[in-house]
Amino acid sequence: MKRIATLIVILFAAMTAVNAQPVSSEQDDPNGPVIKFETETISFDSVTQGTVVVKEYKFTNTGKSPLIISGATGSCSCTVPDYPKQPIAPGKSGVIRVEFKSEGKMGYQDKTATITSNANNGVVVLHLKGKIVASPAAK
Repeated sequence: MKRIATLIVILFAAMTAVNAQPVSSEQDDPNGPVIKFETETISFDSVTQGTVVVKEYKFTNTGKSPLIISGATGSCSCTVPDYPKQPIAPGKSGVIRVEFKSEGKMGYQDKTATITSNANNGVVVLHLKGKIVASPAAK
């Protein structure tokens, strides 16, 4: 009898899990904003240590409502993103500027900027990659 009761509980739990509906969220909104970048990775090849590298990531709101970027954080204090503070209307474009300070860095670098917005496609991570070499005086 115990086995049957246990089996019933297990079957009930399994059926409940199978029939569970996902919780609706803003990310499922077909009329929400969508942030589409031309590229999410930019390479800067090779630069001398101490160089400040600045790159721009162009994007378009391909969704149906205004895009609001609520934050952008760099992977370290040497990587500083700057983003539009005003809403981006559907069909309009914008730029996120990322500055990387290579002072104290050497070798291959892959720095990131994490972009947070109300877009349906959620958080986007931009990459800035390249190699830092020693200055001629340091050799």
